[in-house]
Amino acid sequence: MSKEKEKTSVRPELKVKGLLVENGVEILEKPSIDMLSSRGYGTSENNSFQLMFHEALYLLDKGMIKIKDENDENVDFHRLLQSFKAKDENAWAKYLTYRDLRSRGYVVREGFGLDVCFRVYERGAYGKEPARYLILSIQEGKPVSLENLTRVLRRCQSLKKKLI
Repeated sequence: MSKEKEKTSVRPELKVKGLLVENGVEILEKPSIDMLSSRGYGTSENNSFQLMFHEALYLLDKGMIKIKDENDENVDFHRLLQSFKAKDENAWAKYLTYRDLRSRGYVVREGFGLDVCFRVYERGAYGKEPARYLILSIQEGKPVSLENLTRVLRRCQSLKKKLI
C-alpha cells in the first residue's frame, strides 16, 4: 500500500483530555464525552463524566487519552496503575481481562456486585441489546468459595446471562 493511501485509510482518533480524580478519570469536554459514551466507555455521575481506572488505562495504552493530575502534571500508565492498585488489589488482573475483551471487539462495562467484574455485550449490540455475558475474574492461586461461586451462578441464571 502506498504511503498516501495508508494515510487516508487510518482513522484519526480524537485525543481525549482527562483529569485524574479519586475514583477514576474525569472527562470535561463535551465532544470527548459523546465519543466515549457512544463507544461504551465511562459513566455520567453528579454532572460529570468519569472513566473507570481500567477504561482509562486501556485508552492511555492505546494513545487515545492524555491524563493530568490536580497539579497539571501528566499521568503516565504506571502512575495511573498505581492509583488503581491503591483502590483495588486485583487492579492488574482486571485491566488485563478488560484489555483482552476490548481488543477482541467487545464492549465491556462495569459488573454489578457479587464479584462479577464486567458485563460484556456482543459485537455491535451495545445500546441495542442487554449484555449477554458476565465475567467473573478468578485468579490462579487465590481460593474461591463454592458458596460464592454458586451464588454468582444462580444470579447469572436468573438474569439469563452466561457466566464466563
